[in-house]
Amino acid sequence: MAEQQTVRFIITRQDSPESAPYEEAFDVPYRKNMNVISGLMEIRKNPVTANGEKTTPVQWDMNCLEEVCGACSMVINGTARQSCAALVDELEQPIRLEPMSTFPVVRDLIIDRERMFDALKQVKAWIPIDGTHDLGPGPRMPEKKRQWAYELSKCMTCGVCLEACPNVNDKSDFIGPAAISQARLFNSHPTGEMNKSERLEGLMEDGGIEGCGNAQNCVQVCPKGIPLTTSIAAMNRATTIQSFKNFFGSDNAH
Repeated sequence: MAEQQTVRFIITRQDSPESAPYEEAFDVPYRKNMNVISGLMEIRKNPVTANGEKTTPVQWDMNCLEEVCGACSMVINGTARQSCAALVDELEQPIRLEPMSTFPVVRDLIIDRERMFDALKQVKAWIPIDGTHDLGPGPRMPEKKRQWAYELSKCMTCGVCLEACPNVNDKSDFIGPAAISQARLFNSHPTGEMNKSERLEGLMEDGGIEGCGNAQNCVQVCPKGIPLTTSIAAMNRATTIQSFKNFFGSDNAH
């Protein structure tokens, strides 16, 4: 790699949501420790293909560049991951960049993750309480519980787990592992527990937790190491208990 002068990127492009995808190759100057984003920035500065043809700048999403926001997710050499954390020196070349196929393409590598945010709405992944500054300190969470709940809070809605899940596709309305895990996070919170049954009802709707086929791909690809399959198992148990409560009409049973 030290003698290498250029890095070749082969990028799947798409001009609009309705247009057909096509590939373009680019050679960018090699620098030590560069990541995929650095390569894309070079292409943006000089959008000329490897054949010397002038083209439009490649479009992609990015924000934090610290593997925290999840915006720069794309398929790199066949694997969905964050492009800010993908180092060129560690990638096989040529480097192939594609948009994640689970989501509609907006343009080039930019995808629409609306289905993830709709899923969060379905499971009510928030705590509906205002004016907490007037209520004094809330209930304390046991330290052991706080530690595993913190791991769930690392989700950055990047979409990689949905891309890896075989049950999330255009023929399915399965909400995916991220939303299921977020329901577990908010149900574990002492204040969020007030709306526990509503979140479980959301998981029991069409496209909810029953859509999981237990492939366990999600937990293998999650860039934050979130125990997604553990959350799915916990929510499976919780929704089963909730269904019994619904059937017997004992909402206050524990």
